[in-house]
Parts: sequence; structure tokens; C-alpha cells
Amino acid sequence: MTAQRARSLIRQLLAGLVALGLAAGLAVKLVGLGAWSGTIFTAVVVPVLVVLVVEIVTSLRRGDVGLDIVAALSMTAALTFGESLAAAIVALMYAGGQFLEAYAERQARREMTELLSRVPRTALRHRDGQLEEVALDLILPGDLLLIRQGDVVPVDGAVASGVAVLDQSSLTGESLPVKLVAGQSALSGSANAGDAFDLKAERLAADSTFAGVVRLVEAAQHSRAPMARMADRFALVFLAVTVALATAAWWLTGDPIRAVAVLVVATPCPLILAVPVALVSGLSRAAKLGILIKGGRAIEMLARVKVLVIDKTGTLTIGQAKIVATRTADGTSADEVLRLAASLDQGSKHIVAQTIVDAARVRGLTLAVPTDLVETPGEGITGKIDGREVTVGGLRYVAGLIGDRADPLLDHERPPGALAAAVAADGKPIGVLILADELRAGTEKLMRSLRAEGIERIVLATGDRHEVAKFISVGLGLDAVRSELTPDQKVLLVLSERKNGPVMMIGDGVNDAPALAAADIGMAMGARGTAASAEAADVVLLVDHLDRVLPAVRIARRSRRIALESVVAGIGLSLIAMVAAAFGLIAPVQGALLQEVIDVAVIFNALRALRG
Repeated sequence: MTAQRARSLIRQLLAGLVALGLAAGLAVKLVGLGAWSGTIFTAVVVPVLVVLVVEIVTSLRRGDVGLDIVAALSMTAALTFGESLAAAIVALMYAGGQFLEAYAERQARREMTELLSRVPRTALRHRDGQLEEVALDLILPGDLLLIRQGDVVPVDGAVASGVAVLDQSSLTGESLPVKLVAGQSALSGSANAGDAFDLKAERLAADSTFAGVVRLVEAAQHSRAPMARMADRFALVFLAVTVALATAAWWLTGDPIRAVAVLVVATPCPLILAVPVALVSGLSRAAKLGILIKGGRAIEMLARVKVLVIDKTGTLTIGQAKIVATRTADGTSADEVLRLAASLDQGSKHIVAQTIVDAARVRGLTLAVPTDLVETPGEGITGKIDGREVTVGGLRYVAGLIGDRADPLLDHERPPGALAAAVAADGKPIGVLILADELRAGTEKLMRSLRAEGIERIVLATGDRHEVAKFISVGLGLDAVRSELTPDQKVLLVLSERKNGPVMMIGDGVNDAPALAAADIGMAMGARGTAASAEAADVVLLVDHLDRVLPAVRIARRSRRIALESVVAGIGLSLIAMVAAAFGLIAPVQGALLQEVIDVAVIFNALRALRG
């Protein structure tokens, strides 16, 4: 039995013992045997007090001074001065409070706990015509795995056969399943919501997406927020105030019962529970939306951000070129230009060629098989399609091959940052495909919404040319555009922006990792395995959508606000009750009951951070 399990069992037994003792003592009192009720109350308080003192001594040896001392003082004082019923109520609250704390923590962590509980331990691997069940650490890239209905995809890989219908909701927050065909990549941690399919492993289990997410979640669960550490310091002040007020009430009035009432009404829960419960609730709420925040420090800092520094490629933009326009010669349709270009580009591994092929397939065009291929690396490719001599490449490359550099079709300006792929057939230009990295949909609205949430300054940071950065930022209302930056210059930019307030950096590539680490809060797009950006960042968006930035900021600020509300309201009510007790307006039993009401109200208020 683990130490944690043993402590939990002891607390359950103590809570049951005190509850039975309270019931028995009250029953004895009702039947006219009140003299015995005090003895019964004392008998059930003493074991709780002994356990509490042991825990206090253990904490003091570690250098931790906690507010459990208040509970020990209140029970001791109540027993000493004959307020055994009040002592029993405090004992029940202490023992029962462990259940309340555990419940609140379970509720707050439920999304992260659910994510961790989905970790697969084994997988079915094809081997010599048979299926064998193997541990995940034995799976190698290239292994063929059978993913049954309901199985969690154990490693990153590609669908090898069949159609995969995957539920990615626990990872990305997307409610609708995605359908993948052979050759498409499957995200580890996704659940198979359709028929069984074969998966070709592409990574080791330890390097896969889900393993990286699990490591991030485990780190998040063990971190503490600066606000929680600040609450510890306030706890010492609260302890001193409690003891001073109780002592003053006794000394000035000569009535020790007033000191007992002050002690039993003192409530530590707003400080030692409200802050962590509210912040962990925010972490769990964010995880449900595919936003992994690495612990309390990160969520508190995210709530205070005033400056946003954002990368361009793969962050502000999609990060993958798409055909945004097609110019054609008279008598040739855009689809025909794309069909001929894509048919020829099937024979090339160039990234632009593959983009053109993918665009044609998305449109449902039927591609022909190219022949007589001749490729000039980095320039273009020629070959025959349906008996026609076709050329695809850069404008100058195609113009040079066909001997017509003055054709207006090949001499047209393109937007900054865009690529132009010219297409010629039988020695004549028939079209130009314009490819560009598009701005993510809804980016303008997102920038406005972030400003409404309190982001005062937004800066674009990119390694691209200045004209490309200026073109992509038109209409976004950015405060500054910094272009042609090296990774170390991005770090300097982040550090220089700190004069304007806490800085959040958003990026996605390895070159962004230093800046993400340097920022007060780093946010990475995507969590593919052990990518440097995901490891360096404080927040990881598990789904590749920039619009998740807004709910991340909102959740963080709401969680911090609720934590502060709980502390201020709880401590404020406790101080008022303590003063009233010092003036003799609240008896010890009444104070003990009032303490429990305040504790429960504060904890359940902190759990509001779980809701949207």
C-alpha cells in the first residue's frame, strides 16, 4: 500500500469515527445523559488531534509552516475550556475537509486525468503472417500495426490500408471524428471510432505526439503557481493575526471562550485550497479545448500578458503554400492548366510540385501518367502528357526554354512572398499558377478580440523579407512589424518588449524555440512529439488552430480572477467572523459551523473555473 493510499485510509477512518462520535454524543444529550456527551466528543477528537500534530511536526521538519496549526490550536483550546462539541465539529471539518479537498482536486484535474488514463500499454503488430501483442517500447518505425475499433493509436504513423475514422476530441477538443485514407498521417492518442485499419509506425512510442503530450501534462500537474506560493506567505500572516486576535480577546476580556471562538472560526481554506483549485480547474478546462498549459505558473502568467509577439510562417499563416490564383492564356481553362501541371509534377519530389499535385487531386481532376521526364533541380521539369510536350517551372526557366521572354503571361507581377509556377504546352505558355502561404482564417477578428481581452501591443516577428511581412500584415492592426530576424534577434525582440509588460511569444518552428523560452509565456502551435518549440513553450496548442489563443487567454484570466475572488471573499468573511467572535457575538459552536460554510462556499466558487 502506498503512503498516499495509507493517509487516505486513515482520514476516512477518522472522518467516520468523528461522525459516529458526534451522532452518539448528540443522541446521548437528547435522552438526558448530557454528562456523557462531553466524554464521547473528547474521545473522538483526541485521535484526530494526535494525527494532526504528527502531520504538523512532519511539515515543520520540512520547513513548511501551515495553517493546520490553527485547527490544532482551536481543538486543543476547545477541549481545555470545556467546549467539546465545538472541538468535535472542528475535528469533523478537518477530517471531512480532506474529502472535500480531494473531491475538488479530482474535479479540477478530470480532463488531464482522463487524458493520462488513455495511454496505451501494448499494441498488435503484424509479424510473419501473425498478430503479436507487444509493449509500446518495442515498436519500431516501419512496423505494421492493427488498430482495432476502440483502440487508441499508440504511435505516430500513416494509415497503411483501409479508411481510418479517428476521434481526436481528447487531444484537440474537436468534437467531430476525422476520416483518413491510406497514406495520411494519424495522430497518436486518437481513438479509432470506425472499423479496424492497419497503421505503419513512423516514430518510436517515446517520440510520438501522445507521449510528448503525456510528459507535458505530468509536468503541469506537479508545478505550483506564484499565486499559490504567495498564498503560503499570506497564510503565515493569517496565522499570526489569528493567534494575536485570540490572545487579545482573552487578555482584554478575561474570557477564554472568546479566544476559543476566534480560533475555531478562523478558516485557512480560501488561502490553501481556493488558489490551487481555481488554477487547476483552469488547466483542466483548457485541456478539454486542446490547449495544454504547463502548470499553475504558466496559467497565472498567461492571465497577466500585455504584449504579444507572434511568428508569421506556420503561426500567423498556414505554413504551407496553396494555389491562390491561376492566370491562363486564351482558350485554356484553369482546370486544364492545373491538370497538365499536376500530371507532370507527379514525377517530381519538389515541395511546390507536390503542392500542385495535391491541389489537383482535391479538385477531383484525373491525372495522366507523365513520360520522357527531364528535371532541372530547383528550376523546373519537362515531359510528355497525353502526347503533348509540357513544361512546368519558374517564370524565367520556362521563358528560357520556349524562347519567349516577352510573353505578357510570363511577365506579370505577383504578390510579395508568392511563388509563380509557369506552365507551357507544345512550346507556348498556357498559364501561371500563383502559390502563397495564406493568412489563417479569422486572424483579423482574433487580433481585435485579443486587444479587447487586454493585450495592449501586438508585434509580428519573422525571418521573411520586409515586403513579405508588410504584405501579410495589412489590415491586422499590428503595432510593429519586425522582419528578416534570426533566432537570436527574435530573443532580443522579446526581451526588449518586456518594458511594455509581460510578453507572450507564439511560434511553431525550431527557430522559434529560443524566443519561446525567453518570453514570459511561450505558446507553441502543435505538439508533434518532442519538437523543440513544444518543449520550450509554456502553452501548447494541440490542434493547429490559431483561434485557440483567445480561449486560452480568457480561461487563464477567468481562473486567476476566480482565485482572487475566493481568497478575498473567504478571508474577508473569516476576519469579520473572527472580530465578531472576539466581541462575544459568536459562540465556539456557531463559529465552527460558520467556518465550514465559508470553506465549502469558497471551494465550490473556485470550481467555477471549470465552466466556460
